[in-house]
Amino acid sequence: MGRGPNSASAVDIPGSPDILAAMQTDADVFIAGGGLVGSTLALALARAGLRIVLAEPRSRKDLAADGFDGRSYALAPASRNLLDALGIWKDIDEHHQPILEIKVSDGRAGEGASPLHVHFGRDELEDGPLGCMVEDRHVRRALMSRLDQDERIALLPESALTGYRSLPGAVEVSVSGDRKFHARLVAGCDGRRSLVARGAGISRVGREYAQASLVCSVAHERPHGGIAHQFFTPSGPLAVLPLPGDRCSIVWTEDRERASAIQAMDDSGYLECLRPVFGRFLGNISLAGDRFVYPLELSVAERFAAERVVLAGDAAHVIHPLAGQGLNVGLRDVAALAEVLERAARRGEDIGMETTLLRYQEWRRFDACLFGAATDGLNRLFSNDDPVLRAARRIGLGLANGIPALKREMVRRAAGFGGVVPPLMRGAAA
Repeated sequence: MGRGPNSASAVDIPGSPDILAAMQTDADVFIAGGGLVGSTLALALARAGLRIVLAEPRSRKDLAADGFDGRSYALAPASRNLLDALGIWKDIDEHHQPILEIKVSDGRAGEGASPLHVHFGRDELEDGPLGCMVEDRHVRRALMSRLDQDERIALLPESALTGYRSLPGAVEVSVSGDRKFHARLVAGCDGRRSLVARGAGISRVGREYAQASLVCSVAHERPHGGIAHQFFTPSGPLAVLPLPGDRCSIVWTEDRERASAIQAMDDSGYLECLRPVFGRFLGNISLAGDRFVYPLELSVAERFAAERVVLAGDAAHVIHPLAGQGLNVGLRDVAALAEVLERAARRGEDIGMETTLLRYQEWRRFDACLFGAATDGLNRLFSNDDPVLRAARRIGLGLANGIPALKREMVRRAAGFGGVVPPLMRGAAA
């Protein structure tokens, strides 16, 4: 690791006012939470020339674990561009599975999908595959490698933020073990129960769903062809997402009580419940990793920024997983925040001032709320067995499939290219 977190050198920003250049801080930005969003944010800000302290409660061993734990992510093309710009993608490339097609359908377990569906092909997006699937372990290991190589980042494993307070021109952060650090800004990437958000008095709006997602990976007999399936059932959506080899990642939504009961079963019982929902289109299936269950909720912070405080990822917004956009929306936070802070630093502005951070909030909060509302609306529409709604949504899917312009716009937004796209997400041609 490079420079340690207790360094008291002044921040090196061309054109900084004397008062800021003279102020001693351990870092420009203290990031609470070293998950995928927090780690990527650390690399993006270090690339912009800022000094970072990154605190993560988990151990280094857990962060770099090689074992396959069943979790995977559907990365949008814009998210891939971000990871490529930060030098992370080269360590992931050989482990990813391109998503070549997406099929969205409605139906019931044991009855199969309705013939009226929406099909998205790679011709809907000019820049290659519609996205890619990557296992959690490969992303984490690539991030860890890059964090260790960057001299501007001090990673603090087994360290949890316990509190913070504002000082003139800085923020004092307390970490487990009675350690204290001073930074110009504290970034909360510490999840949906963010201590950073609570410390700033930032409340949340939303609701809990009466649903939970069962997450696992399965091996199957027939090749998946790079096709991702989103199958809506009355109890919730089932996503079947292609992984390298004859494997798929499963995100299976059920009501909470049933999800808990299924999760408590042995592997044989679990598969007996999954098979009627999954179907036989890929042949016989078997589990290929650990199983997880996650209660679902919609939760958006009323503000993404305050004086010397900023939120990103789940600390700012939690949405329904049916479109696979949770991580992608968080990575868009990363790219936008990095752009805002880099521009502010170049102009000699104080990166922790609320006026600076409100630019990020204005850029990101509407987009996050839009995805939250869209996924919530789709879940309400499809997660029921009302015969009138069932007929209407199937007709709607069939009609949507016949409108190429609509499909292209839907794919473009899901790919991360809607609205103002941060430079880090525009790709090599930007």
